[in-house]
Amino acid sequence: MNANQLLEYATQEVLELNSGEHFLVRELFKGYLWNRIPRKDRLLLGTLFLNWIQQNSNIAKPINKTSSGQQKYQRI
Repeated sequence: MNANQLLEYATQEVLELNSGEHFLVRELFKGYLWNRIPRKDRLLLGTLFLNWIQQNSNIAKPINKTSSGQQKYQRI
């Protein structure tokens, strides 16, 4: 999958979450699938996903970062 396909997958998964749920982008993927994505693509996906969230602020919002620097989000 390329970065745009990964973004499409992640955005569809967000819509399945309940309102108020907190999540990381990596939690939207099955563990084995996430581990197969090259690191550079995971970093790009994080940037693309944050931009998508900022443009679609009625779906989710960024809340804070984990101790490892991963952006956390909350489903609205």
